[in-house]
Formats: sequence, structure tokens, C-alpha cells
Amino acid sequence: MECTVSWTGATGARSHMGFVAETGSGHVVTMDGAPDAVKPENGGANMAARPMELLLAGTGGCTAYDVVLILKRGRHNVKGCTVKLTSERADTDPKVFTKIHMHFTVTGSGVPASAVERAIAMSHDKYCSASVMLGKTAEITTGFEVVEG
Repeated sequence: MECTVSWTGATGARSHMGFVAETGSGHVVTMDGAPDAVKPENGGANMAARPMELLLAGTGGCTAYDVVLILKRGRHNVKGCTVKLTSERADTDPKVFTKIHMHFTVTGSGVPASAVERAIAMSHDKYCSASVMLGKTAEITTGFEVVEG
């Protein structure tokens, strides 16, 4: 897997701290820093997600993918899955994630709560590389609800 990240700030772009990432699969993601009121030239323009937000989003995508796949393989009639991630970060550099909570909402017809709980545990403990990696610095907790529909 590879990715190339390029700074766009030197091109005269609106943001002094903008970046473009091109993934090995050919997709493009933009990133930007937070504005800096004290030294605007060192800050972003809030034009895209922050890199750490994308790390959190990627973790959510990784675990939601696992949960849906595990439920589908179990022949459950899953029709929707969302995961809301909330986090806390260290106060000092490096400002790693210290706590992450993932709340899953699984929608489907007759999907047992026990199957959802099992799928989340399997993702968290075995399959989701992102959450296993972040679990080295962050306490990761999970919760879920099943919505009939």
C-alpha cells in the first residue's frame, strides 16, 4: 500500500497548510490545518478535514466494513450500519488519541443483538487493523443499538 501527500501551500493556494493525498488506488483526498490566529501563515483555512480526523474516519470505515461483512456472512438481513466515533487526545505533543468510543447503529430485519455484539468484538479484537493499531495508545470502547427496519 502506498500514498503520496503533497503540500499545496506553496502554490499560492488559499490555505497555507493544505495538502493533497493521492492513494495507491488512485483516489485523491484533501486535508487542511486549523486556522492559526496568532500566525496565520502557519495555519490552514479550514477548507478540508484535518489529518487526525481522517485517521479517525478511516478507523470507523475499517470497523464498519468488518461489522457489515461479518453480519452478511452470517446471513443476517443487515440494511444499514453507521458508527459514530468520539475521541479524546493527549494535551501535549504528540497529541495521540487517548480514548475512542465507537457507537454502532445497525439497521436490519431480524438482526439479533448477539450477532451485532459478536461482529463488533471480532472487528475490534481481530480484523480491524486501524482500531488494533490505535488501541496501542487509546482506550477503545464500543456500544451499539439494533434498529428494526
